[in-house]
Amino acid sequence: MTETVQVDIAVVGGGSGGLSVAAGAAQMGASVLLFEKGRMGGDCLNYGCVPSKATIAAAHAASAFRNAGRFGIAPEAPRVDPAALRRHVQGVIADIAPHDSVERFEGLGVRVVEAPARFVGRRLLEGGGVRVRARWIVLATGSKPIVPPIPGLDRLPFLTNETIFDLEETPGHLLVLGGGPVGIELAQAHRRLGAEVTVVQRGPILPRDDADAAALIRARLVAEGVRLCEHAEVAEASGGPGDITLHFETEGRRETAQGTHLLVAAGRQPDLEGLDLDAGGIAWTPAGVTVDGRLRSADRRVLAVGDVAGGLRFTHVAGYHAGIAIRNALFRIPAKADTTAAPWVTYTDPELAHVGMTGAEAKAALGDRARVLRQEFAENDRARAERDTEGFIKAVVGPRGRVLGATIVGPHAGELIQPWVLAVSQKLRIGALAGMIAPYPTLGEVSKRAAGSYYTDTLFGPRTRRLVRFLMRFA
Repeated sequence: MTETVQVDIAVVGGGSGGLSVAAGAAQMGASVLLFEKGRMGGDCLNYGCVPSKATIAAAHAASAFRNAGRFGIAPEAPRVDPAALRRHVQGVIADIAPHDSVERFEGLGVRVVEAPARFVGRRLLEGGGVRVRARWIVLATGSKPIVPPIPGLDRLPFLTNETIFDLEETPGHLLVLGGGPVGIELAQAHRRLGAEVTVVQRGPILPRDDADAAALIRARLVAEGVRLCEHAEVAEASGGPGDITLHFETEGRRETAQGTHLLVAAGRQPDLEGLDLDAGGIAWTPAGVTVDGRLRSADRRVLAVGDVAGGLRFTHVAGYHAGIAIRNALFRIPAKADTTAAPWVTYTDPELAHVGMTGAEAKAALGDRARVLRQEFAENDRARAERDTEGFIKAVVGPRGRVLGATIVGPHAGELIQPWVLAVSQKLRIGALAGMIAPYPTLGEVSKRAAGSYYTDTLFGPRTRRLVRFLMRFA
C-alpha cells in the first residue's frame, strides 16, 4: 500500500542544501518531508569535506614531525598507523553526524523517508511507499564523481572520494587521475602519510586558480616528492589489484605511471539518477536542473539548490542556495542567487583561497583601470616567527578603489580570505581594509599591508613631499 500525504515543502536529498532547507522551513512552521536515499549529511559529511579535512589534519601532523628541525627540535620520520588513522577519520564523521541525523530532523518536525524519490507527476513525488503532493519541491540531490571513458578503467578496482577513506592500509603508490582541488589535496595528504604519489592531469593542475598561486602549490608538491604529469592525455588504463598502470601522452611523449592504487578525481557531475524529471515537467541537461536566477525550474514551484543546480559546487554555496529557496517558497520574496562573491579554498599546504575576480580577469575586463596589489608572507612577522613564510596575497582593485577580488596562497589562507569576501560582497573600497587596525603580530596584517599599498605611490610621492615641506614652514 502506498501512503499519500500532502506537505508544504518536499525536499529530495539530505546533504548540506537539503538539510538546511528542511530544518529552516520546519522551524518556521512549514510542514516538511525529506527523502534521502543514502546517508544523512550527504557527500560533505560522509565522503567529502569532513573526511578529507580530517585526513589532511593527520597529514599536517605527520609533516610537523619531519619539519621540526626549523625550530631547533630534532626531526624524525612519523610512524603512521593506518587503522588508527581510519578510526580518527571515522570518529570525526561520527562526532558531526548527530547534527545531520534522522533523529534530529524528526525532532524538528521533519518527516524523513529513507528512500530514493522520483517524480510521478507535476509536483508529485513517490518513494519508500509514500506518495507526496507538495506545494513546493526542493531538489538537493548533490553530485557524484565523474568516471572518464578511458579504455580499461572499468575493469580496474579504482577509488573515488566515496571509497578512498575506507582504505584500511596506506597505499604503496597512489595514482591520482585529476589535478583539481580534490586530487591535489588528497595527493599531498597521502604523500605526507607515507605513500608514493603520482598525479596525472589533462591540463595544468588547479586550472581555475591564479597561475602564480598554482605554481607555488606545484613547487611545494614536487619538493615533497609528488610526481606531477601535467598536460597528459590518458589513452588506456591496465593491470589489476595492486598493479595499475596509466598510459598517457604528454608533450608528444608516451609515458606510463604505475601504482598500487588509483584514485579517480576527474570532477563531479549532478546526481539526477532515478528522479524521472521529465515526469515532473522539469527541464534538465547533464550539467544539472535548468534554473533561473531564483533557482526555479521549468515548474516554478520546483527549486534546485547546490550541485544539482549547476554552477559552483561547494557546501557553502549549497547552504547559501538553501536560504534563497526558503525566501522564495515561504515568504514569496523574489530572491535571486548571486555567487559572484562566493569563495573557494583548496586545503593544500599552503592553502589557496580565492574570491571574486582574478587579476587576469580584471585586466581583461577593465584594462588599466584594474590594479593588482601583492604582498608577500615573507614580509609578515608572524609568518617569520612560525617559519612559514611561503606565499602571497593578490588583491584586485577596480575604479575608485572598489575591491573586485583576492587570491591568497599561504598559511591559513581559508581564514584570511574572509574579510575579502565581505569586501567583494558589500562592494567595499580598499580603504576599508587599509584603515582597519590589525593586531600584531598576526597573519591578518598581510591583508592590511596589501590594501595599504594601494596608497603608497600617492602617499609617498613627490606631490605629498612638496605639500609636507610647505606645511612644515608654518608648524
